[in-house]
Amino acid sequence: MKFGFDIDDTLIQLREHAFRLYNAKLNRNVEIERFNELTTVPIHELFGLTAEEGGRMWNSLRDEIYYTDCPPFPSAVEALQELVRQGHEVYYITARAPEHCERTREWIEKAGFPVEEGRFYCGMGDAEKVHIIRKLGLDYYFDDKPAVLDTLSDLSLQVYVRDNSYNRHLDIPRITSWDELLEIVKNHPAEG
Repeated sequence: MKFGFDIDDTLIQLREHAFRLYNAKLNRNVEIERFNELTTVPIHELFGLTAEEGGRMWNSLRDEIYYTDCPPFPSAVEALQELVRQGHEVYYITARAPEHCERTREWIEKAGFPVEEGRFYCGMGDAEKVHIIRKLGLDYYFDDKPAVLDTLSDLSLQVYVRDNSYNRHLDIPRITSWDELLEIVKNHPAEG
């Protein structure tokens, strides 16, 4: 079967990593509980920043956010490695800007994610992911962003939302831990 995965906040804890960096850079101590209750993707409001200030902060820290020690979600690497061991195809579909594609691929490979040639897609906007997902003929797709997931309702594949505080309003199957992935696959094989 073919599995597609977003990267940021689906496989890796990017927003939480950025949250910790913001706390350090701004010499603040915003509690993690406030982050965990946030109902929006952007995190700037937690630090009293406007959207413009938050954008500048994110852009000034982008390389540090993307390429330092941002941790994968627990069991994400192992679950995807196991899919590949079982003979499944794993695809990565990320809306990171084109200038970050090569380094992002290198970073996820270094983190232990299995990346095969021709199975890493990067540099498109959120709304453009649907075209790649359709072209690949995926059986399963996992993402965190409501804006992306809302574009997939007409496709015949199993769509899962990676649980985050800002997507709990979505009424689609959700995965809360990557430990659940192999059980989902075992119990709900894609139609085809």
